[in-house]
Amino acid sequence: MKVLLTNDDGVYARGLWVLAEALSRVGEVTVCAPDREQSGVGTAVSLHRPVRVSSVVPQVADIVTYAVEGTPSDSVILALESLVPGGFDLVVSGINEGANLGNDALISGTIGAALQGYFRGIPAIAVSVTALHDVHMEPAAKLARLLAMKVASGALPKPLLLNVNLPNIPLEKLEGVSITRLGKRSYVDIIQEGYDGKRRWYWIRRGKPEWATEEGSDIWAIRNNRISITPLHADLTATDQASALETLAPSLLLGLRYES
Repeated sequence: MKVLLTNDDGVYARGLWVLAEALSRVGEVTVCAPDREQSGVGTAVSLHRPVRVSSVVPQVADIVTYAVEGTPSDSVILALESLVPGGFDLVVSGINEGANLGNDALISGTIGAALQGYFRGIPAIAVSVTALHDVHMEPAAKLARLLAMKVASGALPKPLLLNVNLPNIPLEKLEGVSITRLGKRSYVDIIQEGYDGKRRWYWIRRGKPEWATEEGSDIWAIRNNRISITPLHADLTATDQASALETLAPSLLLGLRYES
């Protein structure tokens, strides 16, 4: 199978290459990733400027590697649409250093990159470990390899978009694997202000998150030393609110016609 590997931590990140080595055992891997840290950019695409691409020396032998002066989504789009002929069977994004749980899924560059494969009908997996330092990468790499093998065998449904998070513990301490839903994780954003002599600047910093740990959520799984696998899709429609809005629709049309 042909695997496109990317991330949002940058092409030189350790997690990318631990994952590249693992996936190279099950298929032909191509790396196309941002040339620098791009966490938190979600699905951003560089529409208003050209994007430069460089070939770089891989940290795992015989893997074609591109560094993109753009976002994770740029990297996947360029690989799929221009850089690599013949297409891919799987897009994998990671290993991200830090959790992508709950609401973070909406701003995650790791998941944003995987979405670009999913949008094009290619199975996609985002892989994260819930720590920023002394990260246990090996369990995540092994799990990604196992999931890639399941994709290759046809054992997983299509279309496929998986958000995989692992607690930062050794393999022998994992309590199990849970198929989860997105939980609720919110932050108190801290705004740092300053003045550079010409104008004021503001720096958004994330405070300590507040976790809602309902059983069955991705956050609950991590809190219980379990691997979380959350199947996602791109339909954000709040169907539970549709009926209430339907009753308002006629009055809205009347308002448009007759309100001065």
